[in-house]
Amino acid sequence: MSFVSIIMGSKSDYAVIKNCIDTLECFGVKYEVIISSAHRSPQRTKDYIATAEQKGAAVFIAAAGMAAHLAGAIAANTTKPVIGVPMKGGAMDGMDAMLSTVQMPSGMPVATVALGKAGAINAAYLSMQILSIGDKELSIKIQEDRIMKAKKVENDSKDIEVLL
Repeated sequence: MSFVSIIMGSKSDYAVIKNCIDTLECFGVKYEVIISSAHRSPQRTKDYIATAEQKGAAVFIAAAGMAAHLAGAIAANTTKPVIGVPMKGGAMDGMDAMLSTVQMPSGMPVATVALGKAGAINAAYLSMQILSIGDKELSIKIQEDRIMKAKKVENDSKDIEVLL
């Protein structure tokens, strides 16, 4: 059974990552969530990655703030796709997290999404798009979601538009 593994660097990340979890649940995508730090609990992180892969983790989502480079630590220990969600906070309000997530050395890719809620939701969507490569049902659900979003924009516009 394929699933998405979500690893947060600290409990304070949960309020934002809950948006990712809610999105996966809306699509019926299985996931695991744990707290593990690249720096404070590196062995736990490494052990969890190995265990998660054995159980079927197909994509890893890593959420961490400041310069804590959880996504890079995960990427160093798996060949599965890793999606980094930089978290706001600290003296640089997320800029340090964004830079440490996006600047990976060659051969150790991490897909980096936006800061905060939008990033958490996009991490869910990106992980589902990766899973949908081998899951036609999920692919159809994502396509239907896109159609629904496009119709919402059109309906919202009809409520206010003025055309000549």
